[in-house]
Amino acid sequence: MDTDALSQRLFQNVTAALEMYAVYLGERLGYYRALADGGPMTSAELASATGTAERYTREWLEHHATAGLLEVDGDQRFTLPPSHIPVLADRESVLFDTQHSINLVRVGRRMADLAQAYRTGDAPPPIPWEPEGRAESNRALYLNLLGRQWLPAIPEIHERLSSGPARACDIACGLGWSSIAMALAYPELTVDGLDLDAMAISAAQQNAAAAGVHDRVTFSAMDAADLAGTEKYDLVTIIEALHDMTHPVAALIAARKLLAANGSVLVADLWTEEELTAPGSVREQQEYGWSLTVCLPGAMGDQTSAATGAVMRPATLRKYALEAGFTTVTIHPIDNDKFRFYELT
Repeated sequence: MDTDALSQRLFQNVTAALEMYAVYLGERLGYYRALADGGPMTSAELASATGTAERYTREWLEHHATAGLLEVDGDQRFTLPPSHIPVLADRESVLFDTQHSINLVRVGRRMADLAQAYRTGDAPPPIPWEPEGRAESNRALYLNLLGRQWLPAIPEIHERLSSGPARACDIACGLGWSSIAMALAYPELTVDGLDLDAMAISAAQQNAAAAGVHDRVTFSAMDAADLAGTEKYDLVTIIEALHDMTHPVAALIAARKLLAANGSVLVADLWTEEELTAPGSVREQQEYGWSLTVCLPGAMGDQTSAATGAVMRPATLRKYALEAGFTTVTIHPIDNDKFRFYELT
C-alpha cells in the first residue's frame, strides 16, 4: 500500500468510526425504530416521536442522509428504506447489527486505561455495564439459527436432544439467549445456564421468563467447575466464550466432567483462518480489533492466563481439548461465516 492510499484509508476509517457513533445514537434514542414504524418524518416529527431535541435530531437525520443510510425528499421528510430495516431496526432479524455500536462506545470509554495496561501487562479495569448496558449482539442469531439450523446440522446431537427428555449445560451463557434458543427448539430439553457475571444472570432470568421457558431454563452465577460431578448432561455448550476464558483447559475439563455417558461438548467459537495471513480477510481484521481492545485485555489479569485472544485458530482449540482429556475433536461443516463448530468427545 503506497503512502497516498494509506492516508486515504485512515480518512475513510475515521468517517466509518464516526458513522458508528451516529448508529449508536440512532439505536439508543430509538430513531431507527420510530422511522421504521412511522414512515417518512421531518426532524420535528421524529424529535416529537422520540422525546429528543429537534436541532440534534435534524443533524442526525442529515448525517444519515449524507451517508446514504436514510433517504430525504424535497420537503425534508426522511425515510428509512425498507432494505435497511432488517439491519438497523428489526431486532428479530439475523442481519440486525446496531449492537456493535454499543460495544464500540463501551470500549472507547476505557482506551486510556487500556493503553496503560499495554505498558504494564496487567488487565484494565472491567467495563461497567452502564450507561450503555450490555449489547445483545448474538440474540437474533441464536434465536433464529442455533436450534433451527446449527444443532439440527449435527445429527447425533439433534437426535439426542429430540428423542425425549434431555439435559444441556450452557457455560458462559451471558444474557441467556443461547440457552433460551435451545429450549425453544427442543421442547423436552432442560437447560442450566452458567455465567460468572451476576448481572448477566439476572438479565438472563428475565429474558427466559419473557420467552416463556423459565420452567425449563435455570440460570446460576457460578463456575462450571463447582457443578462438575454433581450433574450429568447430554450436551455441554460453550458458545463464543472459550477464547475469552483465562484458563480454557480448566473450563474444558469441567465441561468433560459434566457429560453423561454418550454426551459431548459443543464449542462454537469465532471462525478464523488456519494460520496467520497478511493481509488477512476483513473478518479476521475485525476479530483482531476486538481482540486487542476487549478479549485479550479481559484475560490478562492473571499471570497464569492462557491469554488466547479472539483469534483462536483450530490448532489452538485442538491443543486445549487434548490437554483437557478429550480424544476426538470434530469440526462440523456448518454453513456460517462467523463461527466454527467443534464437537469434543
